[in-house]
Amino acid sequence: MKLLLDFLPILLFFAAYKWHGIYVGTAVLMAATTVQMAVVYWMDKKLSTMHKATLALILIFGTLTLALQDERFIKWKPTVLYAAIAVALGVALWVYHKNFLKIMLGSQITLPDFVWQRLSAAWIVYCLFMAALNGYVAAFFSTDAWANFKLWGYVFPLAFIIGQGIYITRHTPDDPEPAAPAAAPEAPE
Repeated sequence: MKLLLDFLPILLFFAAYKWHGIYVGTAVLMAATTVQMAVVYWMDKKLSTMHKATLALILIFGTLTLALQDERFIKWKPTVLYAAIAVALGVALWVYHKNFLKIMLGSQITLPDFVWQRLSAAWIVYCLFMAALNGYVAAFFSTDAWANFKLWGYVFPLAFIIGQGIYITRHTPDDPEPAAPAAAPEAPE
């Protein structure tokens, strides 16, 4: 359900772009992301830092796109977001010696510290790769090609998350043995 919720604004953007162009698509993306965040907030009673940053960047870059009638702003938003995530994770990890992934997810999954370090490094590399890839497509391809890339480019995060899941499962502690069933009470004599 959450994956569909995450994917829905991109699908709506793509459909609106194909039918009505980049500016209508941008407005739809802004509205859909706002509704998406309201639903996430309603479900979780909070928004993560990532959700807040994504919403802020979409609203800022979308507003600039619409107000200035310049599609470059919305096309470069993913590059800015991915680069900001990479920088934040890198500074936290290597300057402040804090692992944001462990801080955010450590209560949900138990992993050795070296695995948290590798996961953070993998996220940094992934985000830099995605920032560069989006920047390349935004700079050297048409808006139509960029919009197609936004839709079909979802294979990259899906593959990355599946790869992370496979890596994590090798390092999670085995589940403890299930407790033996309680003995049935004896019948009174």
